[in-house]
Amino acid sequence: MSDRYVVIMAGGRGERFWPQSCAATPKHLLPIVGDKSMLAQTVERVAGIVPRENIFVITTQAQLTGCRGACPDLPAGNVVAEPMGRDTAAATGLAMLLVKQRNPGAAFAMLPADHVIHDVAEYATLLRVAFESAEAADVLVTLGIKQTAPETGFGYIQQGGAWKTVGGRPVLAVKRFVEKPDLATAQAYLASGEYFWNAGMFVWRVPVVETAFRAHAAALYVGLTKLEVAAQSAGGWAAALAEVYPSLPRISVDYALMEKSTNVVVVPATFDWDDVGAWPAIAKHFTPDAAGNVLRGLAMVEGGANNIIVSDDGHLTAVVGASDLVVVYTANATLVCSKEKAQEIKALLKRLGEDPQTKKFL
Repeated sequence: MSDRYVVIMAGGRGERFWPQSCAATPKHLLPIVGDKSMLAQTVERVAGIVPRENIFVITTQAQLTGCRGACPDLPAGNVVAEPMGRDTAAATGLAMLLVKQRNPGAAFAMLPADHVIHDVAEYATLLRVAFESAEAADVLVTLGIKQTAPETGFGYIQQGGAWKTVGGRPVLAVKRFVEKPDLATAQAYLASGEYFWNAGMFVWRVPVVETAFRAHAAALYVGLTKLEVAAQSAGGWAAALAEVYPSLPRISVDYALMEKSTNVVVVPATFDWDDVGAWPAIAKHFTPDAAGNVLRGLAMVEGGANNIIVSDDGHLTAVVGASDLVVVYTANATLVCSKEKAQEIKALLKRLGEDPQTKKFL
């Protein structure tokens, strides 16, 4: 529908995919899974749901050129750079103002740029259900991923029973949002059958989310009001963002709005979903060799099993007699780590940033 919008958040760095992912070419600008960048795939998924001119991308100054290059079919002005990251609540507020400028009553989706979803048809169906739900009542809508394991790295959504049937699909009331649990709590959530993973996919109408900002995030709402006024001046959005955005509170949309709101509903997701949070997660998306090795680029394994080898630029990367490794070669840096320690890449990057000789590799 022409009065629906999608805003894609594309400002993260994807640090756990270093050394391929860095400040200028983060995870969402790379073909981590598939032949196109994660951002381009996200745009393609929603292009059949809203017109391309109604798709916005919010990114950083460092990634602005890369994001525009990844989305050549979007108007250049629809790819907007924050002068600095202020977390997802400020990005949501900026999205609200961009859509409000076009249509003050419109519904819009806030979506991450870097998730893997293969069942595009089912995804489109449920995103439309989310739009219809947001347009039918003054609610904040989220899409919840059905919990299938006791994951401790995700936030959770507890459902509170039936709300409505929309487009033939159940939509549930939300009882509460909860932060990342410990293992025992995550196991209890799984046993209860009442919880979804919070994938950070939201749909709401401009007046409804604006009311939520006013009620639950007063300081941020005041800042957004200043930003809206400043954007109407001669300097436009660029000057307004430079002037006002750095003063906005740094807080996530979950803390600022979702955990405090009582008018939240969830659409249970029945499509496949993966946030591919670190290198080991890509294995499920590729066909391994007979020994379970996943090889991308010019790579070989001799006498080893269950490795992930990624090699860029026609460079041959070979592993002999080793198993359960992640090996990533790029022109600037090479990573070798055990699969079980892949989450610790962020600690390595912290050290790189503290040394003037290695900071350039971030």
